[in-house]
Amino acid sequence: MAVRLPRPHRFDVCVALGGLLGGLLLWGLGIGTRPADEPIVLWDGRWAVLVPLAVMAGCEVLRRTSPRTALLVATVALTADTVTQGSIATLLMFTDIVYAAVLYGPPASARRIPWITGLLSLAGSIVPFAVWRVPKALLIGVVIGAVAFGPAATGWIVRNHRDAAEAARLRAEQTALLAEMDRAQAIASERARMARELHDMVANHLSAIAIHSTAALSLDDPDTSRQALGVIRENSVEGLAEMRRLIGILRDSSDDTEPAPAPTLDGLGALVGGARTNGLDVKLDAEHGERLPAPVELAAYRIVQESLTNALKHACPGRVTVTLRQTDGALAIAVTSPYGDRDGPSAPGSGAGLVGMRERTALLGGTFESGPESSASGGIWAVRVSLPTTVAAPTPASTSTSASASASASASASASDEGDPA
Repeated sequence: MAVRLPRPHRFDVCVALGGLLGGLLLWGLGIGTRPADEPIVLWDGRWAVLVPLAVMAGCEVLRRTSPRTALLVATVALTADTVTQGSIATLLMFTDIVYAAVLYGPPASARRIPWITGLLSLAGSIVPFAVWRVPKALLIGVVIGAVAFGPAATGWIVRNHRDAAEAARLRAEQTALLAEMDRAQAIASERARMARELHDMVANHLSAIAIHSTAALSLDDPDTSRQALGVIRENSVEGLAEMRRLIGILRDSSDDTEPAPAPTLDGLGALVGGARTNGLDVKLDAEHGERLPAPVELAAYRIVQESLTNALKHACPGRVTVTLRQTDGALAIAVTSPYGDRDGPSAPGSGAGLVGMRERTALLGGTFESGPESSASGGIWAVRVSLPTTVAAPTPASTSTSASASASASASASASDEGDPA
C-alpha cells in the first residue's frame, strides 16, 4: 500500500518559488557570496551554484510538512554550496528552514536545535581562532550564529509565544464551558426548587377540591353537596391567592414585592386544621425545642403538607398521625395513614410528591423512607424522614445528590401511581 505524502502548504510553495527565482536572478547577474578564485571554492563552474540552490528550494516546500527531513537535506545542500561560488538566496533559504524546523518540528527537535546551533557557533569561533590565531577567524562563528543559531532562537521564541497563546485560548474555552455548565446547573436547580414550591403550595388545595367535588357529584344529598361546595370554594380562594402571590414574585423585578415569609413549624397547627376542614382525621404530636434553621423548618413543613395531601387523596378512613421529635442533631418526622382499598373518591397521583419530599431531604443530607407497613390497627402507609438540624453551606455536590435522589424517587413514584400515595 502506497504511503500518501502530506500536501505542501501553499505559502511554502510560494516561498520556494520566490527563493528559486531570486537565486536565478542573482546567478544571472553573476552575484555570488565569494569570488571564483577563492581557495575554498572546490567546485568551480558557473552552473555548480544551481544544484544547491534547487535542492534548497525543494527543502522549502517541505519546511512545514517534514521540517526535520528538510533541515537535514538543507544542511547537506548548504555544505555543497560552500565549495562553490555560493548564492545569497541559498543562504537565506537555509535560515528560513532552520527557523521552520524549530517552529513546526516536534518538541524534542525544537529544544535540541537551538542548543546544537549555539554550540556550533561557539565552536566555530573558538577552534578557528585557536588554529590560525587571527581575529578574523572569530567571524566564522559569527557567520554560523547568524545563519543557524539566530533563526533557531527566533523560532524557539515564536513557538513559546504560540504555545502560550494556545494554552490561554484553551483555558478561556474551558472557563467558558465551566461557566455555561454552572449556569445550566443553576437554572435546573432553580427550576426544580420552583416546581417543588409550586406543587407543595397548590397541590393540597387542588386535591381537596377534587375529593369534595367528586363526593358532591356522587352523593344525592343537598346538605353534603352544600358542605362540599363550601370546602371547594374555600380551597379555591386560598389556592388562587397563593398562586397570585407566587406569580407576582416571579414577574416583579423591582423591590416593591416582598416574598411571603417561609412557613415554619409554628404553622403546623394551622396546616393540620386545614386538613381537618378538608375531611381528614389528623392527630398532631410535635415536640421540638429551640428554633431550627430556616431550611430545616421549611423542609419539615413541606414534607408534612405533602404527606397530608397524599393522605387526603389516597388514605382509607381512619386516623392520620403526624409526629415530630427533635433529638440530638436531627429532627425525626413520621406521618402515618390507613392503607388499603379505598371505597370513597380519590384523586390521581403523578408521583411528584414523593420526588419532591425525597429531593428536599437529600438537599439537607437527611434520610427518607416511605411505603406500606404493618401495625396493630392494620396496614398503614408511613413516611419517615430524618433531617439534620445543622445545615451546611450548599455545594455543587448537593445538586448532583438531588438529581440522583430525583431519579430514584421517580422510579419509586412510578410504582406509587398504582395506588400508593404520591
